[in-house]
Amino acid sequence: MYKIDFDHPVSIYFIGIGGISMSGLAEILADAGFRVSGSDWKSSSITRALEEKGIQVKYGESPEHITDDIDCAVLTSAVHDTNLEYQAIREKGIPYLSRAELLGQLMRNYDTPVAISGTHGKTTTTSMVSEILLRAGTDPTLSIGGILKTIGGNVRIGRSGYFVTEACEYTNSFLSFFPKVGIILNIEEDHLDFFKDLDDIRRSFRAFAELLPEDGCLIINSDISDHQKITEGLSCRVVTYSAGDNTSADYYPSDICYDESGHPSFLLHAPSKGEATFTLRVPGQHNVSNAVASIALADLLEIDRSVTMEALHNFSGTDRRFEYKGTVGGVTIIDDYAHHPTEITATLQAAANYPHRTLWCVFQPHTYSRTKAFLKDFAQSLSLADKVVLADIYAARETDNLGISSGTLKQEIEALGHECYYFPTFDEIENFLLENCINGDLLITMGAGDVHKIGENLLGK
Repeated sequence: MYKIDFDHPVSIYFIGIGGISMSGLAEILADAGFRVSGSDWKSSSITRALEEKGIQVKYGESPEHITDDIDCAVLTSAVHDTNLEYQAIREKGIPYLSRAELLGQLMRNYDTPVAISGTHGKTTTTSMVSEILLRAGTDPTLSIGGILKTIGGNVRIGRSGYFVTEACEYTNSFLSFFPKVGIILNIEEDHLDFFKDLDDIRRSFRAFAELLPEDGCLIINSDISDHQKITEGLSCRVVTYSAGDNTSADYYPSDICYDESGHPSFLLHAPSKGEATFTLRVPGQHNVSNAVASIALADLLEIDRSVTMEALHNFSGTDRRFEYKGTVGGVTIIDDYAHHPTEITATLQAAANYPHRTLWCVFQPHTYSRTKAFLKDFAQSLSLADKVVLADIYAARETDNLGISSGTLKQEIEALGHECYYFPTFDEIENFLLENCINGDLLITMGAGDVHKIGENLLGK
């Protein structure tokens, strides 16, 4: 594997530089004196922000983009052998790294690299931790999988030994990391286009836990089934937390209650640190879980509890995580990134505590493989909404539809006796919603694709 010498900056080229993680890495390298450039399919707010920072972005896919002065290329898992720029890199003998390999090498430059993993909740928990570290004045470097308003983007370049990043299990990418502190939020079936089954996923998380050094620490959700099999025999310290009433965990909440906007408060129990009451400004039981994990990390880093309490109280979420978009005709529009049945359930349960008359969910399934694998689970979770509207499946990296469609999911939802509609275009969905949503309704656009445009279009009409 090519090793980057951070003391001697060279020319680095990113294929897919407009991705949320790739763009952050590009910014960090540019700040370190590297000559950074890259390509993406089309202009976006992210690529334009990179260009404003002096990073050259080329658009489209062309072998002519790959010039002889490039010393190393960085690729995402979405880049395949058919990519013309990748082929040119191979032909020229230019060394290359995966995004995860670069991130892993970067982590070695920090005293306290923190990697936050889990099937769900990574972006929100990373954002909560970021808010705590910022309020504590630790000057951290942050790499977040979403836009955090506090830093005006997804990356912050600090000058201390703290580095915080999300750690995704897809394609085992987090096994290229070098964390000193790791968090495992949950382990569930997902990315079954890569993993064989849940046991295969659990093996991956176990391997992630084994990356932690003897003087490191793993913070793990003890609500994970047989979590001891993930932690047994580890040389590092292990701290457990629970999202519910598992009083054997090192950290757990009780007395959870919600205000009129669905924001929770809870009493935190930590036998070694004492009790304290926390109030959040993000809704749902799942965010109580994310907050408890963040508190455990903050305590590990010896951050004053009052700072942690204030940071979590002021944290209002990241883009596309139960994000308030606006109100039109008395209809409140929320956007959420949920694209897995467990995430959908958490979001819709949180919405139940939010003021509304009728709860509408406009869902855009993400990838054919995920839709097929969780078809009945999607139907069950979406049925928590009063009325469901389906958009076409967002194919992302996939080309084979596997004989599945949003029409198939509609049939499953209707078989449960639930009201569901399907329209193949956003225009049709928007017109339907304009005709049927009324004053007092709550409308959530949901999915990992571009479904957020529906709410934004409605607000502009």
